[in-house]
Amino acid sequence: MAIPGPLSKKLRDAMGPDAGSDLVTWLQEMRAEHDEKLAAIHADFAEFRHEIASLIQASELRLVDRIHAVDERIGRVEVRVADVKADLMKWSFVFWVSAVGAIAALAGVLRN
Repeated sequence: MAIPGPLSKKLRDAMGPDAGSDLVTWLQEMRAEHDEKLAAIHADFAEFRHEIASLIQASELRLVDRIHAVDERIGRVEVRVADVKADLMKWSFVFWVSAVGAIAALAGVLRN
C-alpha cells in the first residue's frame, strides 16, 4: 500500500525534501517487511494445520486398529465363556443324574 500523494507532499514540506523522501521510503520498506512477515506467518500456520491434521488422522487410524483388536479379544472371550457354560451345563447334568441315580439306589436298598 503506497503512501497517498497529499501526505507525502505534506511530509516533504514539513521535514524538507530529503527527510520527507527518506521517511516515505522507510515507511514503504516497513510496509513491505510487514507484508513479508505476515505471509511467512500465514505459511507457517498453514503448515501447522496440515501437520495437526495428519497427526489427527494417524491417531484416528491407531484408534480404529485398537478398537478392532479389542473387538477380536471380546469375540474370543465370548467363545470361551460359551465353552465354559456348555461344560458347566454338561457337568451339572452328570451330577444331577448321578444324584438321582444314587437316591433311587438308596431307595431301592431301603425298601428291601
